[in-house]
Amino acid sequence: MKLEDFVAVSGLPGLFRMVANRSNGLIVEDLDSGKRRFASARKHQFTPLASIGIYTDDDTAELSTVFQNMKDQLETNPPVPTNSSSDDLADYFASILPEYDRDRVHNSDIKKVIKWFNFLHSRDLLLAAVATDEEE
Repeated sequence: MKLEDFVAVSGLPGLFRMVANRSNGLIVEDLDSGKRRFASARKHQFTPLASIGIYTDDDTAELSTVFQNMKDQLETNPPVPTNSSSDDLADYFASILPEYDRDRVHNSDIKKVIKWFNFLHSRDLLLAAVATDEEE
């Protein structure tokens, strides 16, 4: 699977796999149960993970790059818990992506990246997604 197959849906916890696109919304699949549901475009906003970038001092870094850095440092520098202090979150993210823009990347953004990484890594979906994105 590619990162573009995964979407974050506002108002719904976790990540989903996009199954089909309709004119008035998306059909998404829960990654744990495999249950499919319709998410209306009137009620929800959809964000493909492949379109997410993290602000850096120069430009932006793709989420796949950030995930790859997190995966490479998993043994020596595991992700901090999302309920850690602001300083711990910033220090961890600086070790993963040293050039991230500290003014435009907020703690809530760092928490989302860590949650998404843990979610995908625990289901062994991250390995295939990051490798596929890098091949393209």
